[in-house]
Amino acid sequence: MHLYANYMLRLYPDMISQLELDKSASLPTRRRSVSAIFWLLLLNIGIYVADHWLQFPPIRCLYLYHDSPNWYQFITATFCHVNWSHLSSNLFFLYIFGKLVEEEGGGFALWLSYLVTGAGANFVSWLILPRTVVSVGASGAVFGLFAVSVLVKISWDWRKILEVLILGQFVIEKVMEAAQASTQIVGNNSRSFGVENINHIAHLSGALLGVALIWILSQVPSGKPKEGQQKKPYLKK
Repeated sequence: MHLYANYMLRLYPDMISQLELDKSASLPTRRRSVSAIFWLLLLNIGIYVADHWLQFPPIRCLYLYHDSPNWYQFITATFCHVNWSHLSSNLFFLYIFGKLVEEEGGGFALWLSYLVTGAGANFVSWLILPRTVVSVGASGAVFGLFAVSVLVKISWDWRKILEVLILGQFVIEKVMEAAQASTQIVGNNSRSFGVENINHIAHLSGALLGVALIWILSQVPSGKPKEGQQKKPYLKK
């Protein structure tokens, strides 16, 4: 058998090479590898450990204090959580939707979506809510990533629409049921942390910012035109 194989290789080298090429071409392309989502998860876990387990006081400076906020707190508050239940639920949804976004657009798309929707949701909360609260949590970013992950995959295929409806109602129902599973507003009388509530404003604004982000990016021209298409000229005013 071994001699026969060597004979065939010498006799039909081109044919064998072509068969190998066809075999390689027929293999399914690998999906985009993901790693940014794991760094994002580790950052959330690391800040929680430093805050609640190691009792590292400077972490409290990362919370968003509505009475006197620093600009960076709109971002850093998205990585802080009140308790383990609050963190674990956010990690679950963050992994699901963050992974989808990274698979479609890469690590930069994931970080951009997380920071823009999370910080934007905190900013809207700060504009609307009383100055006697403190906002922490990743739920604004989670809802933003949910919106982005749906919009980048959506099409008019009825199967895709059904998938979006099922996934959407599941996410909304589960997040609303889990009282500690979302961005939380903590009572801030004398800056003591006690009473916990769900920040629905952050949820809604995070999702809307995710929609807005996708719309803005869809308006950016994408370099070279496709074959058979002419590049549209810019109109001068």
